[in-house]
Amino acid sequence: MQLSAQQLGAHLERGLKSLYVLHGDDPLLQQESLDQIRAAARAQGFGERTSHTVMGAHFDWSAVLSASQSMSLFSDKQITEIRIPSGKPGKEGSTALQQLAESAAGDEGNLTIVLLPHLDKASKSSAWFMALEGQGVSIAVEPMERSALPQWLATRLAVVGLRVESGEQGQHTLQFFADRVEGNSLAAAQEIQKLALRYPPTPENGGVLSAEQVEAAVLNVARYDVFKLSDAVLSGHRQRVQRMLDGLRAEGEAEVLVHYTLAEDIRALKRVKDATAQGRPLPLALKEQRIWGNRERHFARVLPRLGEAALADLLQSAHQVDGIVKGLKRPDWPLDGWQALQRLALQLCALCDASAPQPALRGKMPA
Repeated sequence: MQLSAQQLGAHLERGLKSLYVLHGDDPLLQQESLDQIRAAARAQGFGERTSHTVMGAHFDWSAVLSASQSMSLFSDKQITEIRIPSGKPGKEGSTALQQLAESAAGDEGNLTIVLLPHLDKASKSSAWFMALEGQGVSIAVEPMERSALPQWLATRLAVVGLRVESGEQGQHTLQFFADRVEGNSLAAAQEIQKLALRYPPTPENGGVLSAEQVEAAVLNVARYDVFKLSDAVLSGHRQRVQRMLDGLRAEGEAEVLVHYTLAEDIRALKRVKDATAQGRPLPLALKEQRIWGNRERHFARVLPRLGEAALADLLQSAHQVDGIVKGLKRPDWPLDGWQALQRLALQLCALCDASAPQPALRGKMPA
């Protein structure tokens, strides 16, 4: 069974299962999901908990199997938690996890919780993960999408008795807050607690936060993922793209990786455009190029706007920037790699912005 972190509370109200798998890279959501499961378990009489962290190739899996099968000294119900920080249990661990999944079915006296980082497609297709997911409940705790972040912040503020102003001003405040904490939900929660301490709700203020109060209190603690840059560029959000590039540079991200992300989008757009020009239906062309999810929706919107000349300009720009980030000089391009990346990103971003007019001349790029 697969659940989202938001569905976990309702699921636990209906009853506790004997096996849970938490996987993803959001530490706050993973910890909160774990706390929810622990609380539900305590309410049902689980009085003892053992924890195991899988480190290195010589980890003793027999100890985990013994702990999950032994009777508790202090309670007739016990929790066994298994953390695998690498997400790679190894051959012995794979066998042990499959045994745990099999023994968990119908065992009401033992609750097993497996904690994992973000998993790639190969790991999710492995025998051990499919066994865990098949016998238990799998919960993905990935970082909050930017589009959902303002509402998430509003919900979190309401928990501590706070809210932003109504109407457009309040929405602007939430957007500002989201910009400052994007990709860092743990820091977002801390900032909300700080606001609650600094501006506690009273009968006089009704718990309403002004834009000035939020801006004065909230630090810029956003963390950016280079692969989320693609979503921002294809959405045509220029200010967000600029903010993400500044953040990635400050965090020490490799220029070549940022270039690869941008160039791969440009190459993929060209491949899909060529396929449709040869008569392939757009959905089929996107599938053949392995374009899924948000990226698929962006491509479907953007491609009709892109002509052959615009794509040729983009490919040429990507080629030029490839040389710059590797130390070469290019005529009419900045010497600094990050400035060149910014120019390339904004060139693509301008073409993806549905509200912006298309460049009239081949080779004309935004400043």
